[in-house]
Amino acid sequence: MIMLLESWQTQSYFAYTVELKLREGEIYGSVSFEIPTPEVKYTKENGVIAIDTNASPIHLAIAEVSKTGELLSYQTISLHHLIGLSQNSKDHQEWVLAHRIVDLAIEKGKAIAVENLKKLKKGTRGDGKAKLRKILHQWNAKKFLQKLKRVAMLKGVEVVEVHPAYTSVIGMLKYAPQLSIDKDVAGAYVIGRRALGFKEDMPENYEKLLKDKAYLEFALKRYEEREKELRELIEKESNEYKRNALESELRSVENSKKLLTNLIQSLQSESSSCGGCSKNPLLGPSPQRIRELTR
Repeated sequence: MIMLLESWQTQSYFAYTVELKLREGEIYGSVSFEIPTPEVKYTKENGVIAIDTNASPIHLAIAEVSKTGELLSYQTISLHHLIGLSQNSKDHQEWVLAHRIVDLAIEKGKAIAVENLKKLKKGTRGDGKAKLRKILHQWNAKKFLQKLKRVAMLKGVEVVEVHPAYTSVIGMLKYAPQLSIDKDVAGAYVIGRRALGFKEDMPENYEKLLKDKAYLEFALKRYEEREKELRELIEKESNEYKRNALESELRSVENSKKLLTNLIQSLQSESSSCGGCSKNPLLGPSPQRIRELTR
């Protein structure tokens, strides 16, 4: 309506369509028109404001990332107040939040980076994750990101979507301990770096752990114990949905066991083929060595 008023005042007219409908004796009208897309002024050339949506608890993690990949600032925004609101009230609050984030990007002169949620697997009824689905039903991250992208487009801010695979895991294992930040903020930081085209190298100590036979055997033992627990729980569980969740975790444990077994066999093959090579000190079984590598 603002555009129509400005058009009438400035006599700069544009094409629009008016539709009238009669419902229960009352006339309703709607006006539709195309909004010109502004030129993109704020791009990732100056860095990004990265957004990570989180379901439990419901909040946003925001990380400002420089064009060279450094973390400049960060914050979290709770969305708990949206739970229980009517759909109209929730929509209004989400539009306000979208404008707030886009204005932050404009203030910093940066683009916005988000996960491409179309790449995420959807939960289904019967997967044993009813509690999480209930939370997601109360707040739809995809709908919010659609609003965010819409506002960004109208204000000339570039939005970069990245594949969400392992952003949270990388953030939790690599940047959360390195930078002493919350794991969700670390996940947002990874999203920002990925949007800027940076690749993540494995931290040196993690790489050492993958070559430490004693550590791998210890991890394999833990997975074997968990596998046994899960099989016992599945056998006792009568609830189909809860059993599905346990079976899903069991498949994950079995895959992890297979990976660890292959790594151990690979280390044994390298050791046997080395012949007269000097012994790798990382293969010693000392628990002290394992603790040192994990620091």
